Amino acid sequence: MLRPMQLLPFILLAATGASHAAQAPAAPREQPALHALAGAPSEAELHATIATLVGFGTRHTLSDTKSDTRGIGAARRWVKSRFEAIARDCGGCIEVVTPAQAFSGKRMPTPTEVMDVVAIKRGKRDPQRVIVMTGHLDSRVSDVMDASSDAPGANDDASGVAALIEAARLLSKQTNDATLVFAALSGEEQGLYGGKVLADYAAAHGWRVEADLNNDIVGNSRGQNGVADSSTVRVFSEGTRSNETPAQANYRRYHGGEVDSPSRNVARTMAALADAYLPDFRVRMVYRTDRYGRGGDQVPFLEAGYPAVRVTEAHEDYTRQHQDLRTEHGIHYGDTIDGIDFRYLARVTALNTITMAALSRAPAPPEGIDIAGAVATDTTLKWRKVPGAAGYRVHWRDTTAAKWQYARAVGDVDHAVLPDVVIDDWFFGVSAVSVDGYESPVVFPGDAGSFARSPAPAGQP
Repeated sequence: MLRPMQLLPFILLAATGASHAAQAPAAPREQPALHALAGAPSEAELHATIATLVGFGTRHTLSDTKSDTRGIGAARRWVKSRFEAIARDCGGCIEVVTPAQAFSGKRMPTPTEVMDVVAIKRGKRDPQRVIVMTGHLDSRVSDVMDASSDAPGANDDASGVAALIEAARLLSKQTNDATLVFAALSGEEQGLYGGKVLADYAAAHGWRVEADLNNDIVGNSRGQNGVADSSTVRVFSEGTRSNETPAQANYRRYHGGEVDSPSRNVARTMAALADAYLPDFRVRMVYRTDRYGRGGDQVPFLEAGYPAVRVTEAHEDYTRQHQDLRTEHGIHYGDTIDGIDFRYLARVTALNTITMAALSRAPAPPEGIDIAGAVATDTTLKWRKVPGAAGYRVHWRDTTAAKWQYARAVGDVDHAVLPDVVIDDWFFGVSAVSVDGYESPVVFPGDAGSFARSPAPAGQP
């Protein structure tokens, strides 16, 4: 995937013949398969899923688990059956699991089982490297403890669950080197419990989670203030790693990395993919873990040391969130299906689908990135090679720039020197590129940017 400001280094390299190998270094390429996926999500499939979920009346985590027609239990069983149908259609390529834990807390006064419904499509070459997409199945009304009133939850968050089921359907017959996981979570409204269940499951099974794309409230294109925007989605990402140690924080404060967590570079990858494959849609990166004073199921992933972002519509309508169904002063309150813009939801689904496909086909992000260049006019980058990489690219940008500005393909090597690029003035990173031109997220040097779950403290191997 080429970005406009990154073309110049390739032109210069081609003109000078500069290369570390006998042939041109591996470089990102435009992918027809991603163009096809970008237009593949079905509005009819999305509508059918949300209509079914709304039809369960309430999906409150504390609601009925025995009924086949109402409550969280019926909704979970239906999602499981939907995943199983997709698995049958692809010849058993998907495994469905239902990890669960019991929790109690301020919004869960008695111990209650929180169960997730998870579809797993194993990677062919690197199955322990995992790309996750999540949305939460549970819903609520004004009183977070009201488990009996109708809580349609069409947008919050049947929209996210519909998006991940559709992504699973589309990607079920596609190739993937890394494992793809599609997870409908429970317990979000009661305390982000479903995210913890899945993060714990990932740790217990040794998953190397490269990204969790948490989709929560992604189906509405008109804000409460009347602003209509069907061409923008927000992607929230943390700036510094949630599991950063004090020693790592001290190193990062001095050398930089406050805006280069692995989650932040996943967000940049999503923005670049939207620019390349969704001409009618753009990612607005928001440099926060979540909306101000609010949270989502990406938080337990971050706390566990895994990269994660939150995907949310550009303009929210708060009359449709956490509201009893009612009409007051001519305003209809409640999260009903008539508030969903299905074309907009299809675009959000497309963004997630191409992101999961691209990440799962690219090599893993490079590891062990180190940088040197103090009191020198050149900058040197070193890294450890990763399986499946045919080459690497070094990236740099102005320290105040939001996105990577420049890149250079350097071949199948483990180090590169940037002549006359002074380390003091830029931020740097490295990405890995497959033989067929899929590129990993960029990795910032040191612990601040590492995609490893528990990076070693700075200065240690």
